[in-house]
Amino acid sequence: MFSAESSLSQLPKLKAMKESVSTKPAIFAMSNPTMNCTAIDAFKHAGGDIVFGSENPFENVYISNGKVGHVNQANMYLFLGIGLGSLLSGARLITNGMLQAAAECLASYMLEEDISKGILYPSVDSIRNVTTEVGAAVFRAAVEDNLAEGHGDVGPKKLAKMSKEETVEYVARNMWYPVYSSLVHEK
Repeated sequence: MFSAESSLSQLPKLKAMKESVSTKPAIFAMSNPTMNCTAIDAFKHAGGDIVFGSENPFENVYISNGKVGHVNQANMYLFLGIGLGSLLSGARLITNGMLQAAAECLASYMLEEDISKGILYPSVDSIRNVTTEVGAAVFRAAVEDNLAEGHGDVGPKKLAKMSKEETVEYVARNMWYPVYSSLVHEK
């Protein structure tokens, strides 16, 4: 595994991944802008058996033999839940325990058959549910680490008494939903 930088400067590394003894070499292109290493570059030069992750939203890559090269966008699954769980618990610090709880929660959504295809994250269709559960896991970890100071009307003592189910409900109730008023007046 390596973090890709510039596509041109990374070309030898991408080709080396193709010759690797690993059955599923991993490339995490955690760089911006997107021109530094695109999903197409990674699959073209490193081969169709790689696992590709990026912080940028790329389309899946269709490889010449009919296979799909799955593109995994990492940041949208964890960052939202970590932020939400931290905010709602009132934690001023994010600990290793909170990050571990988020990662374990996210990993619990994955099936072995998806992982074998190079899919690292759940379907984007489940992003709200995943974010809720990750947020609740981070929230509970903050409570366990004695970092939960409370949020709004809910103080630290009430947070500490919440069950797992109540935590999930609390996080779900406090999520933002993008509902917009119509700006066009129809006659």
